[in-house]
Amino acid sequence: MADSEEQEPTPAKQDVLKKYKAAGVIVKTVFGEILQKIQPGASVHEICGYGNNRILEETSKIYKKEKSIKKGIAFPVCLSVNNCICHFSPLKTDPDVTLKDGDLVKIDLGAQIDGYIAVAAYTVVVGATPENKVKGRKADVILAAYNASQAALRLVKPGNENFTVTETIQKVAESFDCKPIEGMLSHQLKRNVIDGEKAFIINPSDLQKKELEKCTFEVHEVYGVDVLVSTGKGKGKDMDTRTTVYKKRDCSYQLKMRTSRQFLTEVNKKFGFLPFSLSLCEDEKTARMGVVECYKHDVMQPFNVLYEKEGELVAQFKFTVVLMPNGTVQATELPFDPTLYESEHSIQDEELKTILATDVFVKSKKNMKKAASAAAQEAEAAASNPEAGAAAGGDNPAK
Repeated sequence: MADSEEQEPTPAKQDVLKKYKAAGVIVKTVFGEILQKIQPGASVHEICGYGNNRILEETSKIYKKEKSIKKGIAFPVCLSVNNCICHFSPLKTDPDVTLKDGDLVKIDLGAQIDGYIAVAAYTVVVGATPENKVKGRKADVILAAYNASQAALRLVKPGNENFTVTETIQKVAESFDCKPIEGMLSHQLKRNVIDGEKAFIINPSDLQKKELEKCTFEVHEVYGVDVLVSTGKGKGKDMDTRTTVYKKRDCSYQLKMRTSRQFLTEVNKKFGFLPFSLSLCEDEKTARMGVVECYKHDVMQPFNVLYEKEGELVAQFKFTVVLMPNGTVQATELPFDPTLYESEHSIQDEELKTILATDVFVKSKKNMKKAASAAAQEAEAAASNPEAGAAAGGDNPAK
């Protein structure tokens, strides 16, 4: 489990920040490879397996000399298609999904180095090209989710409150005649913890608004910003799809079945308290049997496969942000080409436009020194020539 809050290293330490960035580079590398595989006829099961193996391969290449450092998957690869909202990562024995031209695919995954987590999700349409642009409701929902995630990126910063992000995401989604998925949480990330206490919620019910505590973002905190938007009512529900992604809870129970104990031992050794897929266990059959008792007695937390209404579409964008004193480090930024999408809707609200135009990224120390030097020279000139200073300030002396 994570160290106590007082002892836990933060990105204020360069070594910690370096590990977050290293995990982010691996996530981006694997994403690039998976995106190349999103083609008509491709198997979701095979792509998930490939992605998980690549995360393990890439994390094994770094910090080789430091044997005590654990590395690997922070969230198993999931590919959720069209109205499937999240967490679809089928086993060999489960029905597979074959991708078709025009399918809207959400890719979700994460890596960790020494417990420092980088997660990301991205939405792509199979077969989309500059010559074959995405139109209609697919374009609406993707642009809604992307722009909402970009607004969140600019609002998750020191001094801001979590419910400000909630309200803004709602407004952006509505600009495209869409709705955020009800009750989805974006958590603070800590060492070995993917669901820290601080969080913001999207499209909350009245009860969820009361239950989630108001909080303020602070310097050196890390968040997995996760935005899911639907063309429908934004209400997810379970179907009959098997849950394959779990996370061990911080609790104890004396399991009765030998297979359950064997499964739990493997989980403790390989995954700790981070999410994993049953497909990553040594014996899939043993894992399927062992997880039943673990879930029944609250030892395992499930990540259920959720669906919107048939015919609706869901888009997702997720990334990891590190809140630094000189700006935001986006550890898992992925390139997005808005010219691939043609929507009849757009953001008209001036406040939202201002938020989206805000620069949030870390400024280099060199540039910060230049800016500080320029500001000092300007202040010096103003002090020696009050009239010039007043003219430069115009009608806004606080500028």
